[in-house]
Amino acid sequence: MEKGKALIIAGVFVLGASFLGGCASRGPVAEKVRRKTPSGVYHVVERGDTLWRIAKTYGTEVEDIVNANRMPSATKIDVGQKLFIPQEGPVKRYAKAPGIKGVPVAFSWPVVGRVISHFGEKKGLVKNKGIDIEAREGSKVVAAAEGVVSFAQENMKGLGKTIILDHGNGFSTVYAHNSCILVNVGDRIERNQAIARVGNTGRAEWPYLHFQIRKGHEPINPFYYLP
Repeated sequence: MEKGKALIIAGVFVLGASFLGGCASRGPVAEKVRRKTPSGVYHVVERGDTLWRIAKTYGTEVEDIVNANRMPSATKIDVGQKLFIPQEGPVKRYAKAPGIKGVPVAFSWPVVGRVISHFGEKKGLVKNKGIDIEAREGSKVVAAAEGVVSFAQENMKGLGKTIILDHGNGFSTVYAHNSCILVNVGDRIERNQAIARVGNTGRAEWPYLHFQIRKGHEPINPFYYLP
């Protein structure tokens, strides 16, 4: 009988020790979780800011800012909006976005109008590789940044009268569905210079400009770069 009591007491002692040990291990685990909290800084959006410009200012990537702030589409940022900028190690901030020769700091809007289709939206079975901007037929289409005309075709399949500008370092812009083209291949174009007129050529059913920004051969969301 005495031996049975001893075994019960020993079992309780072991169970208690295990329980306390388990509780004790929660401290380091919680501390480890805390250490995983990303480092960074908050940025308050100012007039003229773009996600691309903000990313370059802090030496990070646009996609990292979008993910850190759980931005659903990253199509718009507002003046006064507070964005968390994730960074590894000491926080870095440049006085201004570091310039790279041949790469514009930011792009301008190519036409004044209403965006009727956003990047990634489906048009039938095809995803939009840029944005569609509805505007009055014949309205001036301007270069979003300085560059050279690398492509100009009167009847591009599906896109109609189309222009491509090369901005250097792999950046290019596409302007499609124009009613007329005002430039030639090889022309050096200034930012905001008229290059075409809004139309509905190709598969467009009404006047609008299809606009893309590309890095290499990959289309990227124009709203990352537009002011």
